[in-house]
Amino acid sequence: MALVLLVVVAVSTMAGVLLYQILRLPKGAATLDLTVMMGHPTVVTYSLEDGGQRDGWFFPGQRGAPTIILCHGYLSQRSDILTLASALQEQQFNVFLVDYTATDAPAPTTTLGYKESVELRSALQTLAGRDDVDINRFGVWGVDMGAYAAIELALKDQRVAGLVLDSVYSTPLDVISQEVKRSGLSVVPLVTSFTEWGFGIVNASYRNEPPVSARISNLAGLPKLFIETDARPSLAQTTLELYRIAPQPKDLWEGKQRYWEMGDDDRKSYENLVVAFFLKNLPASASKH
Repeated sequence: MALVLLVVVAVSTMAGVLLYQILRLPKGAATLDLTVMMGHPTVVTYSLEDGGQRDGWFFPGQRGAPTIILCHGYLSQRSDILTLASALQEQQFNVFLVDYTATDAPAPTTTLGYKESVELRSALQTLAGRDDVDINRFGVWGVDMGAYAAIELALKDQRVAGLVLDSVYSTPLDVISQEVKRSGLSVVPLVTSFTEWGFGIVNASYRNEPPVSARISNLAGLPKLFIETDARPSLAQTTLELYRIAPQPKDLWEGKQRYWEMGDDDRKSYENLVVAFFLKNLPASASKH
């Protein structure tokens, strides 16, 4: 019994340390000076349901045009997707970059999409209160955790009129499993189970949140573009599975690298793909509110 107890304590400690490493985010980069950035962005502050606040970057397009919300991914920052924002703004879209992970906090952490999707709904609600955007048509692009938050937003808000999902997953537990494997500790018995169990305890308030796969049929009629990349095999698998069961209209694009790791030519092709999708499904002509 003593040996069994010792093993359990050792494995649970290992899982706890690993979970902390997975959920801990790097401190945010130095604040960028928006006054010198192309596109004339401004800071938009939006209130959260828990009483906190977040600051997003708003790039103005044609007055009354749809707004494309860009959601950066796990362990990345909104500054990584500035060229995508510029490509969309050039086509007269309003563009909004969220900062849902609060990377400016002293010890930032993530819920891998649970809390972030709630914050994203707050961002859309704030944007819908502006008088210079189409308040009924929003497009959303997201990668991994941002894609999960994006699809959760679409499932709960019919103002989402177009969705681009890069390396999306059905539940944050998919990321826990992926990160445990990446650490090399998945070969240790019970480490994966203990880490997933710990994640469930930390996020107990979301325990009744069903996986996206159980609700994706509700997105019938919403244009969807799924993007999967060879560089992320586990997320490529979850993306392909969600694409397979998703209702029409839908499309799939297969890439080789993650967006922020692409060379100039591949990045341009990626951005053209995303822009073309939104131009087709959310034409940027002004509309009456």
